[in-house]
Amino acid sequence: MRANLALTRWFPWLPRVTPLTLRADLVAGLLGAVLVLPQGVAFATLAGLPPQYGIYTAVIPCIVAALFGSSWHVMSGPTNANSLALFAMLSPVAFAGSPAYISLALAVTMLVGILQLAVGALRLGSLANFISPSVLLGFTCGAATLIGLHALKDLLGLAVPTGTSAFGVVRFLLDNLDTVSGSALIVGAVTLAVTLLVKRISRRAPFMLIGLLAGYGVALLLNSTGWGAARHVNVVGPIPSAIPPFHIPDINWRTVPDLLGIASALTIVALGQSISIAKAVALRSGQHIDANREFIGQGLSNIAGGFFSGYISCGSLNRSVPNFEAGAQTPLASVFSALLLVVLVMVSAPLLAQIPLAAISAMLLLVAWGLFDFQRLRRIARLSRTEFAIAVGTFVATLAIRLEMAVLLGTILSLVAYLYRTSRPAVRSLVPDADDPGRRFTPLDELRRPQPECPQLKLLRMEGAIYFGAVQYVTDRLHWLRTVNASQKHLLAMTKSMNFIDLAGAEMWEAELAERRAAGGNLYFHRPRTQVLETWEQTGFTAKLGDDHIFPTKRQALHTIIGSLSPDICAQCQARIFEECAQRPGAVPRSPQANASDAAASA
Repeated sequence: MRANLALTRWFPWLPRVTPLTLRADLVAGLLGAVLVLPQGVAFATLAGLPPQYGIYTAVIPCIVAALFGSSWHVMSGPTNANSLALFAMLSPVAFAGSPAYISLALAVTMLVGILQLAVGALRLGSLANFISPSVLLGFTCGAATLIGLHALKDLLGLAVPTGTSAFGVVRFLLDNLDTVSGSALIVGAVTLAVTLLVKRISRRAPFMLIGLLAGYGVALLLNSTGWGAARHVNVVGPIPSAIPPFHIPDINWRTVPDLLGIASALTIVALGQSISIAKAVALRSGQHIDANREFIGQGLSNIAGGFFSGYISCGSLNRSVPNFEAGAQTPLASVFSALLLVVLVMVSAPLLAQIPLAAISAMLLLVAWGLFDFQRLRRIARLSRTEFAIAVGTFVATLAIRLEMAVLLGTILSLVAYLYRTSRPAVRSLVPDADDPGRRFTPLDELRRPQPECPQLKLLRMEGAIYFGAVQYVTDRLHWLRTVNASQKHLLAMTKSMNFIDLAGAEMWEAELAERRAAGGNLYFHRPRTQVLETWEQTGFTAKLGDDHIFPTKRQALHTIIGSLSPDICAQCQARIFEECAQRPGAVPRSPQANASDAAASA
């Protein structure tokens, strides 16, 4: 019984398993295996690794992430962003494809797994919330551009030096247009055309695999017949094994501190992708996602992957969404996908060796185009110039500097933008709206026409947190209000929406109280929150202010405050915007209906 409870706790989907779900998972797993076959080879090439490492990454890591993660539909494995990020960070350290490079890639993968596992075990999943969608969008679009640029070299049959920057690739391609391989271009064009045609006919069909087979056939024809005096089309080459070999990375452990910086940046990229993809699929499936468990699953998958010749893996959107749409019911679909992939590779390894690089580059161009989310960029541009600037800044940084620095820069920009917004809480002047039957207290900037304020009493609504970063802005606003209308010596602050205050905020209100009283006025508050009252009590501000200056209702506040205003100024006042003004010197008797409306507004 205890064993069953433990199994259900770790694998809550087990009770869902039936012969029907097994059949659905098997069908979905077959689709996942077919989809990852060309992608794995392409992404490994993009990562600077031999093609078989992309297949290895789609086996053990896929199984472990599915069994120990939170999502029932996310399929893990090699992804374009992780592949590109790994290549960008390791290529300056070791020659791509060399034994040293492979060992570094596997070691970094294990470090990423350890960091991911730590994040999940320490329940720090909320850290992913600090990677804003705008940063991920900018990074994804930048990565898509880099993928497209680096794919062009094989599509055109050109040998761009390893480690060339994005702008260097553009320069190299422009300088070598006269040496473009027509054969490679034909293979890539056929691959693209067939893929797009099949995709248009049926999105459920394995269009990438069919397109790859078409390019494969054209390359085989050109290479075997030399038709049209075509140049030889470069191919992937032999794939040594279908089963991921157990391997302990052979590295100098003195380099681990240096690798930690790379692993930390890759962890941010991988976690951001994983949780975003899991949430995107969960929106369709209705499943609740536990971010901490998802990180634990991803961490264990990368640790295991590092031992079984897999490089950095995370949730793959290109496989997860089709997996859900194909009817997958449990994580066993991912397990079936990994096992069926091994079978496919074992059966077809000699054929896989002849896959043309130009066809793979065509696949990568399609992936890059799909990643570049023009619609979302336009939407963000319409909704928020700040978020659009963050996305564009991250995009430019992705192209111009190292990827880990681009993600870090984008995250810093998001935090700076957030701090800037919170450092400018709304300080809004209010009056009872004469055009509203209930005479609700309304901000001046929302009135349909200009309306007068009380010449002696200023009404302000405070919205947001008054913390050390916002104190100077609020202080300047209060000082400006005192300067603009010096006769408004009394201030009633509506603080129901002032949700937080710290020591600096409490000291700011002490200074405002001193200024008001020195000028012959006073300071009052309406409905401050419990946290605010507790802070004022601890700092001694409540004692200085007086409990009789804090009111639970507007009616009680106005009745008390207006009674203490200067009768001489009230006698000459033409505004008389409050019900209580009817009791002041010089008042004109008002109708019962008007008094009733004011009473409702002041409640």
